[in-house]
Amino acid sequence: MCGIAGIAGTVDNAAAFEVVRKMMRTLARRGPDGAGIDEWPRCVLGHRRLAIFDLSDAGRQPMLMPDRKVGITFNGAIYNFRSLRDELKSHGCDFQSQSDTEVLLYGYRTWGIDGLCNRLRGMFAFGLWDEGERKLFLVRDRLGVKPLLYAVGRNGEIAFASTVRALRHSEFVGEIDEQALAEYLEFGYVTDNRCIYTGGRKIPAATILEWSAAGGVRTRTYWTPPIVDKSMAPTFEEAVEETERLFLRAVEKRLFADVPVGALLSGGVDSSLVCWAIAKLGGNVTAFTVGTPGDRWDETIDASATAKSLGVDHRVLNVSAEDPPSIHDLVSAYAEPFACASALGMLSVSRAVKREATVLLTGDGGDDVFLGYPEHKTLYLASRLARCLPSPAARACHIGASFLPRVGQLRRAASFLSYATGGLGAVAFVHDGLPVYRQRNLLGERLQNATVAQRLIPWSGASARQLLADFLQYDRQLRFVGEYLTKVDGATMYHALEARSPFLDQELWEYAASLSFDLRLRHGKLKAVLRELARRHIGEQVARGKKRGFSIPVQRWIAGPWREAVAESLHDSLLEKHGWIRSAPALAELERAGRKGWALNQLWYLYVLESWLRHEEQICKQEVRSDERAVLIEGEVLIS
Repeated sequence: MCGIAGIAGTVDNAAAFEVVRKMMRTLARRGPDGAGIDEWPRCVLGHRRLAIFDLSDAGRQPMLMPDRKVGITFNGAIYNFRSLRDELKSHGCDFQSQSDTEVLLYGYRTWGIDGLCNRLRGMFAFGLWDEGERKLFLVRDRLGVKPLLYAVGRNGEIAFASTVRALRHSEFVGEIDEQALAEYLEFGYVTDNRCIYTGGRKIPAATILEWSAAGGVRTRTYWTPPIVDKSMAPTFEEAVEETERLFLRAVEKRLFADVPVGALLSGGVDSSLVCWAIAKLGGNVTAFTVGTPGDRWDETIDASATAKSLGVDHRVLNVSAEDPPSIHDLVSAYAEPFACASALGMLSVSRAVKREATVLLTGDGGDDVFLGYPEHKTLYLASRLARCLPSPAARACHIGASFLPRVGQLRRAASFLSYATGGLGAVAFVHDGLPVYRQRNLLGERLQNATVAQRLIPWSGASARQLLADFLQYDRQLRFVGEYLTKVDGATMYHALEARSPFLDQELWEYAASLSFDLRLRHGKLKAVLRELARRHIGEQVARGKKRGFSIPVQRWIAGPWREAVAESLHDSLLEKHGWIRSAPALAELERAGRKGWALNQLWYLYVLESWLRHEEQICKQEVRSDERAVLIEGEVLIS
């Protein structure tokens, strides 16, 4: 894990070198173990290092071929680099390090960029400069685990970085993007389709971006997630056995490191299976759990019981409203506004784990591909109903749903009928995002007419009949990469910790995604395959446990211990000064929350956004003062 940055196409290398140096300074927390910059006549690459493989100086980056014709700056981990290294040695490649980075260099020269990407198994984002071709390649891993952004300058130059905060130093991005801000208010994060600043772009998952001065920017997809393979119809028993085999192999690959390894343990199925696999493989790691004492979501009792049954070392890290994770850490860790409440817990556990480990195994991804969220079952049932409804009946259900009151159980019934008749468009429409702000008059004049593209998805009976398949593709490109993967990367990298999830293994993911929905939801059970694995190897209590999530009760805290801080931020609001929101209605809503003991999620979003905006403005002021000091020092030197 590292931070990467670079500029290609510039005619002023001295200026580009300084810009990359500034970008690297912003990325320092992602890579505290070293820094490097290398340049060619029209390209500068920078790197901040978090050493995982080959801790010696031989693993420093940017890493160059001996003839300096190819250079790379790389963030991530290639889990099959040893087998690739052996294959490349048979082609005559002479390696100078024990790092996975060097495999990328020789792999590119041997197989080309497409051949290399097709062989990689891991999580990665890298920039590779080919001096002979005068080309820059930017590549992101298959699922989008590692972030990578870029921007194109007025003269066709290109800048890239691991975070948009670093990319701002390139001066290729502009002010806050209104549409991105609308997305944040809708979802609590900015999707991968947009960037919080105009001009910035996120490289999609499984994408190769190729840049040259003559050809500009061209992108291509090198991998597409599989869909259900109806020709592959294993029995449930066969699916469980193959999943176990692939899962153990995925965990084993992720235990390799030249630094200490830990694991995250909640009370749920996925992280418990990770810890079981580690124990079975003989791994010596400590499992960590975030506790919220007194809260109904607290998982420490179940997690402790699991750790004891598996015989693994276990530590509980408690967070509470009296000693909460810092909102400052949240807005510092995430370069874009990010209101995923469980990120606060992830930041706390990352800080604690870093004292004892540099790699952390997590259970992320299990719910997404093995179907573990409640909406998966709901949408599966809705699609089955849709396939049974003749057109007249579907129209009648659609009309009937519009007359049902949107309260309590009737709200669920109305939504279900909407899904069964409107498909993905209906699912996106019922999300309680921007309409809630509008109903409570919270939006400023700049956002009065704002909407998001997701609310414009047409309602469709055809989509309803394949709703779960449509939703999984939609969700993977939206919440999965924009919220779930971003949460883990931002929190762990803020504390220079590498997170690895076996459920994001390519072979395991491809196998699970090809299984039928009937099998993955066998007998109506969410992630039935993983639950059966847990029943066999851990116990009935873990296997039968309800999904509770890994969250922090911010809505209760905002209505109580945090209320004064939230009110203070809204009384002198930068968001209101810029025309994004209206403070008076927000403060009134905060008062109502205090009386009820529970705040709207939208108040949490506004609090994070206000805090993030203040943090960004403070950074800008500090940068101006730093530049002024640099000019003054340079002037004094010149005078003397």
